[in-house]
Amino acid sequence: MKVTLLGTGTSQGVPIIACDCHVCASKDSKDNRLRCSVLLSFDEENYVIDSGPDFRQQMLREKVKSLNGILFTHEHKDHLAGLDDVRAFNHKDKKPMEIYCDSNVKTALHREFHYVFQENKYPGIPKLNINLIDKNRFTLQNGIEVQPIEVLHYKLPVLGFRIKNFTYITDAKTVSEEERQKIRGTKVLVINCLHEFEHVSHFNLKEALEFIEDIKPEITYLTHISHYFGTHEEIIKKLPKNVFPAYDGLSFEL
Repeated sequence: MKVTLLGTGTSQGVPIIACDCHVCASKDSKDNRLRCSVLLSFDEENYVIDSGPDFRQQMLREKVKSLNGILFTHEHKDHLAGLDDVRAFNHKDKKPMEIYCDSNVKTALHREFHYVFQENKYPGIPKLNINLIDKNRFTLQNGIEVQPIEVLHYKLPVLGFRIKNFTYITDAKTVSEEERQKIRGTKVLVINCLHEFEHVSHFNLKEALEFIEDIKPEITYLTHISHYFGTHEEIIKKLPKNVFPAYDGLSFEL
């Protein structure tokens, strides 16, 4: 399995519109962060976790020629707003896009993309096949098993995903012991870390490092990074060994 981080920024991305802070003005490409998303590649099959507003740009940048499905963490716009662009894959592959989501996301999709689900459909709209999931394990079309992990984003349930020895969690503030048990043994962890000060719905650096120390993965990448955290090079200096700031385009194999 090859993992490519398509986006590692907050809901507004980095740089933020109209901001001239030193992070948003940075010339380092690692400080340009699109909205959070991950590409999972298994031989000839590709799956994406979340399709945010930058989905089209991310697919073009990584030269993704086929996509078998999208797994959704939750219903916030920075995680689903780009779904309309699956039309290109519908047209190329001549089949609906497999969508894996919980009932909250399904409701949001019907609301935000109502035209997809109308009885009299307009030609050329996205074609979706929704597979409802919850906290129980499920299997992708290629036979790969996925273990959802429920975390709380303030009070909103959000799903992280563990696939083999890789775990991806974004928008977490609270993770119960029951859900942590599903993560233990992970070799590579990607976890949200907004910045250093307290936030109502995201891990800050202190909370993320405490979570990492509890889970004890071999290597951890921080994602959903705010411009308040600093530049990529500044963040590196704040982290212990085996913990790194993720950046757009980072890829590794498991």
